[in-house]
Amino acid sequence: MSKLILACLGAAAWWAASAVMAEPVKVPLDSDDKGTLYVAPNVNSTETSAYTKGATFGVQRPDGSGTYIGTDTSTPRPTYSLGASTGGNVSLTGGVLSDGKANNGVKAGITIKY
Repeated sequence: MSKLILACLGAAAWWAASAVMAEPVKVPLDSDDKGTLYVAPNVNSTETSAYTKGATFGVQRPDGSGTYIGTDTSTPRPTYSLGASTGGNVSLTGGVLSDGKANNGVKAGITIKY
């Protein structure tokens, strides 16, 4: 019985840790009743300055759905990404990323609002 409780606590801790992951800062560029156009810069900082290594542009609609496209130039080969998400209480997300050569990937997820 104690192993079951320990396993449940471990799973709950892992789930809670993954739920608190930070979202990128989205700077709104334009907003109306259809949604918000934003940019999320990939900012790197040093002791004396900050610089960008790519950015993501996207549209966030009032129902929570949206799309994005971006680039990350912090690696020797730039990585490009594209994705979308549905809105509502159960949101499905999907996207792809590639550097045009060896680094290719697909990402998918589910967000449940409670």
